[in-house]
Amino acid sequence: MRNYVPIQAPTIENPSSDSSYTYQEYLPSPLLTPYVACYWTLDYQASSLQQPLHRILPDGCVDIIFNLKARDASTSGFITGLMSSYEAMRLTQDQSLFGIRFFAETVRPFIHYPASDFREGPVYLEEAWGLDVNQLNEEMVAALDSAHRMELVERFLMGVLGRSNVRTEPLLEHSMQYLYAAKGRITVRALAEKLNYSERNIRRTFQKELGVSPKVMTEIIRFQNMLQELHQAKPTRFSDIAARYGYYDQPHFINNFRRLYGMSPKQALK
Repeated sequence: MRNYVPIQAPTIENPSSDSSYTYQEYLPSPLLTPYVACYWTLDYQASSLQQPLHRILPDGCVDIIFNLKARDASTSGFITGLMSSYEAMRLTQDQSLFGIRFFAETVRPFIHYPASDFREGPVYLEEAWGLDVNQLNEEMVAALDSAHRMELVERFLMGVLGRSNVRTEPLLEHSMQYLYAAKGRITVRALAEKLNYSERNIRRTFQKELGVSPKVMTEIIRFQNMLQELHQAKPTRFSDIAARYGYYDQPHFINNFRRLYGMSPKQALK
């Protein structure tokens, strides 16, 4: 059973008391929990005097996002691939987004292609699912609230899953189970021994299916698990938690955190 709950920067930073910028997450129904980490919404009204920085962290997931302010339904829904570093963007225009955050190793039955195909940039849903998806795009834009949108996407996803003849790559799924269980604290060599596969075979599978190496995926999962603990802990415990995740040297810990988050632990978790 997966024991992995990715966390995103707005949940950690609680960026502003300004009600013009809101980020929220919602759990999927039990039938979709093997595939979907959460649904999320981002809303921003540019009339505010503030222009918040929206930070996106690598979380080992693939997202389907609906831009609810898109001018054309055919361009409102798109897929974004797995990230291996953080991104930060200054919000200057009105935003209204609804996202579906999929676990990368179990998303293939829904998008029909390896997650690696979406690493180069967003791909419109129309290209993956055909013109029929535009009805969903239109319904998502017209829906009155997030609860209604979740009903729409869950009904649609269950339909896609029921019709799909595409299955998750078994070696990838088994590998990820070990990575989650170890909270990312496992080497590729140890993973290969547990699976009774060669390191080369595992690396090839990760690159083909996800577009990243198992080492990169391990770093992301380790970072996310550590981030969850740091978020809930007092600053005085940061060094102890870092050591538990293999960062015995403070500069190494801070540099790695900056690379994946974009700022130091104290800045992010103040």
